[in-house]
Amino acid sequence: MPGLWTMVAKDLRQRIRDKSVFIFSLIVPLALMGVLSLVFGGLGEDTVDLQPATVVASADDADQLGAALLGAVDSLEIMDVTIKRVPAADVRHETQASGADLGIIIPEGFSNAVLSGQAASVQLVEGDNASLESGVLISVVQGVVDQFAAGTVTAAAGGLSGLPRQDLAALARHAAAGPSLLTLTEGQAAAEQLSLRGTLVAGQAGLFLMFTVGFGVLGLLAEREQGTLARLRSMPVTGAAVITAKACTGFILGVVATTVLLTAGSQLFGVSFGSPLVVAALILSVVTAATSLTFVVARLVRTAEQANVAQSILAVVLGIAGGAFFPVQGTGFAATLLDLNPIGAFNRGLGISAGGGNVGDVTGPVAVMLAFAAAGLLLARILPDRGAQA
Repeated sequence: MPGLWTMVAKDLRQRIRDKSVFIFSLIVPLALMGVLSLVFGGLGEDTVDLQPATVVASADDADQLGAALLGAVDSLEIMDVTIKRVPAADVRHETQASGADLGIIIPEGFSNAVLSGQAASVQLVEGDNASLESGVLISVVQGVVDQFAAGTVTAAAGGLSGLPRQDLAALARHAAAGPSLLTLTEGQAAAEQLSLRGTLVAGQAGLFLMFTVGFGVLGLLAEREQGTLARLRSMPVTGAAVITAKACTGFILGVVATTVLLTAGSQLFGVSFGSPLVVAALILSVVTAATSLTFVVARLVRTAEQANVAQSILAVVLGIAGGAFFPVQGTGFAATLLDLNPIGAFNRGLGISAGGGNVGDVTGPVAVMLAFAAAGLLLARILPDRGAQA
């Protein structure tokens, strides 16, 4: 055991001196996070700034419901709305000529029609430059008209029921001006998913973790090619101990690099991954899963070039499938494979943690990552030894 930690300490000093671990494990992923954030400008913003809008409208000044409709449009809190009043015949032309976002034509006798149960039609003229603001205005008008329609239905139903005609207007007015039967309240759902910025940070950390743990295999192959591995094996050190030392080196580098990336990413991009204890458990689990592949690669490859290719393939496949650049979803057997991906499980666990989950809530993702690690170790045991120990 002392010899094992001596080899680990020596490998760590060597990696720190050659600076490659800093470049590929920290500098490159942080730079890539910054570039992707610039490419997808505004990534992860939860709000949209609506631009001021202009509405060309026609309505009778004495029409109470018509005035209420325009008042609802004018009083929007999410955007500034300017209403320009013109005659009904000029609304369409003025909307097109002035570049207004929306034109509204409220017919004469609108209130009387609604309150008496008669049909009434509000016409909308969308501007040439259809925009998000136009859609918002149309939705508001539609919502108010639907509320007024309740008055029309009430008046018609009252007439069919034989209510006195003088009572129909009061019933219709109460239905049209009363509170909505259904209301929409904005809230935050615990979707156990990271924000777009959080997904970017976690995905890049998971992707480059696969490269980081690979430094252990590369060190093993370098010593084999330089002849130092033979000298080590001439000492009272088993071949398994040598590979274990390299795996421990990759594990330590992976834990440190992933912790630094998540910490730096959360500060640079303003995201939170929740409880540090939960995040630490997820980091240890995903690094264990990634390190298990070190043993597999060490059994298969013969040269450092082959190791680089193998590590790159594993990193790209598992990283992209785990959502390093964009969310990946599947159905059936494909969905099962994606669920078994340790990088994907790591991202899911961070989503649960970011939503306020505790250690017990991430047992599913942790179990997936540890099961992957166990499968990797088992595979390394049964594979023929063609690589570093040959």
